[in-house]
Amino acid sequence: MSGTSLPETGRLAVYDTPNGPFRIARYPLREPRRDEVLVRNRMATICRSDIHSYQGHRPSPCPGLLGHEIVGDVVALGEAVTHDMRDDPLAVGDRVTWSEYFVPGRSHAREVLDLPQKAPGVDKYGHMSCEAAPHHHGGFGEYCYIRPDSWILKLPASISDAEATPINCGVATMCAVIEAAGVRLGQTVIVQGLGLLGLYGAALAKSLGASRVIGVDAVPARRALGLRFGADLALHPDVAAALPADADAVIEVCGDAAAIPTGLGWLRAGGRYLVAGMVNPGSMVTLDANLLLRRCVTLVGVHNYHPRHLIQALAFVVDNRTRFPFGELVEGRYRLDEVDRAMADAAGRRVLRAAIVP
Repeated sequence: MSGTSLPETGRLAVYDTPNGPFRIARYPLREPRRDEVLVRNRMATICRSDIHSYQGHRPSPCPGLLGHEIVGDVVALGEAVTHDMRDDPLAVGDRVTWSEYFVPGRSHAREVLDLPQKAPGVDKYGHMSCEAAPHHHGGFGEYCYIRPDSWILKLPASISDAEATPINCGVATMCAVIEAAGVRLGQTVIVQGLGLLGLYGAALAKSLGASRVIGVDAVPARRALGLRFGADLALHPDVAAALPADADAVIEVCGDAAAIPTGLGWLRAGGRYLVAGMVNPGSMVTLDANLLLRRCVTLVGVHNYHPRHLIQALAFVVDNRTRFPFGELVEGRYRLDEVDRAMADAAGRRVLRAAIVP
């Protein structure tokens, strides 16, 4: 439980229709139940999926509460919550992050297939209506309840909020992608798209010993940033079209289905192609399936991550924070009453990652 009394309400920034204005609303607070944790949000960064939900490109109930990349301080612990996922003790005041999704109970997907992120009934923070109790289940607010069957991770003091906040989404997802790609020492890896996911993908591949990492992006500033995050080459897509078919792995995180046939053409025989950016329904593509057969290509889709990737993501950021400028990726900071401006700047790509600081 908390050491002090809670306020009766907390503020949320919510929107009533896709692309509509945000408004500040107050919803009641209560002590966490025995298997919940109440956190006061320190920072929530705007992920591309937040933008897609807000713009109506993917199903999202309204009035909506967004934000799943969150770091916060523990305000109150339910009596059944004593340790984080590494078995470190938890206490009021600890700074934590947690899995972007929570899983309701046991299932074949969770227990047998080892795919908790695809279990029936799985839900995600920042993807629910604020009318659904306990109301505070997203990053665009002062508080958030960490729901049962989430994975909580206590954060070390050595990393900043800006370095820590993307860990539970972008970084953990790319840990899952790199694992699925099977990146090993001496390999060639091509990353299509140098947004936050692509930058972490390049850094992870280089840290695992890839001898050649090539980033592909149409935006000059992002290509320049890619060179600081482990890419040996950063090419415009028009230039990259002439790359030879010798890559061990190609990773798509650009969100453009038209890039897939080109990326498949860069693979060596037996190479692996990872699709991780096609998060919107209707991302249709036409390709020559004979290419997959003839070149023995493996095509893999990666969505969300296993809980182990959350631990890996934190370790990667802690171990490499002086090698790669992770903190610089959060380029804009906005108050809770500035969410409209933050969303516009993020959607317009005027900042790489916008942060809401309640």
